[in-house]
Amino acid sequence: MKMKSPILLLTDDLLLKIISLLTDDTDRKSLRSTCKPFLHLDSLLRTHLRLLHPDFLPSLLPKLPSLSSLDLSVCPRIDAAAVSLLLPSAPRLTRLHLARCSALPPHSLRALATACANLQTLDLSYCTSFGDLEAAAISAAACLRDLNLDKCLNVTDVGLAQVAAGCPELERLSLKWCFDVTDIGIWFLSKKCLHLKRLDISYLKVSNESFRWISGMEKLEALQMVGCGSVDDNGLLHIANGCASLKVLDISRCDRLSMDALCSVIHGHNRLLELHAGYCFPELSMSFVDQLKDLKSLKMLRIDGARVRDSMLKFISNNCKCLTEVGLGKCRVTDTGILHLVTGCVNLKVLDLTCCSDLTDSAILAIARSCRDLLCLKLECCNLLGEGSLNHLGSHCRFLEEIDLTDCSGINDIGLKYLSRCSELVSLKLGLCVNISDKGLSYMASNCSKIRELDLYRCEGIGDGGLASISRGCKKLKGLNLSYCDGVTDEGMAYLSSLEELSSLEMRSLRNITATGLTKLAAGCRRLAELDVKNCKGIDDSGFWALAYYSRNLQQINLSGCAISDVGLCMVMGNLTRLQDAKLLDLARVSADGVEVALRACCACLKKVKLSASLRRLLSPQIIQTLEANGCKIRWD
Repeated sequence: MKMKSPILLLTDDLLLKIISLLTDDTDRKSLRSTCKPFLHLDSLLRTHLRLLHPDFLPSLLPKLPSLSSLDLSVCPRIDAAAVSLLLPSAPRLTRLHLARCSALPPHSLRALATACANLQTLDLSYCTSFGDLEAAAISAAACLRDLNLDKCLNVTDVGLAQVAAGCPELERLSLKWCFDVTDIGIWFLSKKCLHLKRLDISYLKVSNESFRWISGMEKLEALQMVGCGSVDDNGLLHIANGCASLKVLDISRCDRLSMDALCSVIHGHNRLLELHAGYCFPELSMSFVDQLKDLKSLKMLRIDGARVRDSMLKFISNNCKCLTEVGLGKCRVTDTGILHLVTGCVNLKVLDLTCCSDLTDSAILAIARSCRDLLCLKLECCNLLGEGSLNHLGSHCRFLEEIDLTDCSGINDIGLKYLSRCSELVSLKLGLCVNISDKGLSYMASNCSKIRELDLYRCEGIGDGGLASISRGCKKLKGLNLSYCDGVTDEGMAYLSSLEELSSLEMRSLRNITATGLTKLAAGCRRLAELDVKNCKGIDDSGFWALAYYSRNLQQINLSGCAISDVGLCMVMGNLTRLQDAKLLDLARVSADGVEVALRACCACLKKVKLSASLRRLLSPQIIQTLEANGCKIRWD
């Protein structure tokens, strides 16, 4: 008689307790695939679901009684039919993500907003065709607290007014790139949404007048106004005299502001926790730096693009000891300045030194010795750094999770050996590091098993041996960039096929990859969602047929410059039913008729496509109209 597993003798309550302690998604997936009892218990606890296709809604929703958060943003097409499947479960949803779901008609959106009586968070970002009718529809969600309308390009003051009137409990609102919203819409918002705590109006064409109304928002804690090019000191002075609860201010890329106006804001808001002023000023003034001493609780300071003197960093170090994140990208700081900064700011977790090309190993030594809890370090284009820098980091910063060494030509294999002691690394960017080889990758793979993102762009010394090491040691890898790594062949693709978690792969211009390699990759990496094979000219139709058969989860693909034919393109575009974004430039073996047939095969799900400008007059008006009517954005290059 076959004995049951001892773990199945535990009560459901105990098993539920055990499952609830698993925080890693991969671990949860492994557990629920073990046996039906675990699958059932996991479904009882599950509160969030990210769906790949709306057809699964009727079968899944009844099995998830605790579900309160639903993400449909990666589904190929959410339309009225999909909404009808969702409505029975709508009352228990508190969070709904519909980013890029531009095919939703206003009446379906209103039905959904009405049915979701407890909805508090709604994400409609990048629904580029959405306008005032859709805004009016979501105003039926009266309990809404958090609304994201980023890049809803047709929303105007009229639509915003309806949202403000229908959703008076809003606490967080993002209107980034809603170019048709003006001062009038902001005025209406200030009168109706009295509980707003976070507001993002980045890149809006609003004037100083909008900031007069914003200054009256007494509960506003965070204001993001990146790239508001029409705003000058008069607008910022309104903020200085209002917004009593302000804790986060982002004025990045607002190039008409002066440091004096910013000083006025600081003077009136000494409880600021975050200040983002990147690419606003050519140079920091001492009066601004002196004002920072009043911000005793400041945790984040970004002043990228401004010239910063060593003495200023010393002053910041002495007076802003709570800082956990500092952005100094393109600030031309020196070793001495960094030494001053980290002497006092020992709690730094994130430090951005992108394009600070004067820094040497001495600066990294100072950082490593002082900032033992550092999590993220960005060193792109710091060309004077060598293996000594990585030795210091490997010795002292054992909690490091992200490091960007892009275009750091002094980095070599010995340096990677030192860096491999940072076993918590999740993201490693080594693009354009021409002095690393497979040996260096083997060091990283042997000790950094948690790596999820690896960028090897134009690392010419990387070949199949390095990929063999990565495939053995970095099983959790999700994103990989191998573009222009000429040493990679079909054998390397075979190694990558064992990475079951791989979801994003860039492999442009890999001339030694053939259909055999792509077939192996597609057969093994079933979770691939983004694939860039631009100019991989050695792959013929048989490889693309395999891709069409195995890679059903692909959402983005770049086939530009490939040797695919009419038949192959039609097969790929027709079979990949979740495809949303396709780049189809310079396809020498594909005719205009072939492109048209392929587009017809996927026009219901495609949201973005890039085509050669010469095709504009060759494709039928009907296919272009159909794509645009379905919310697909066509870019002609």
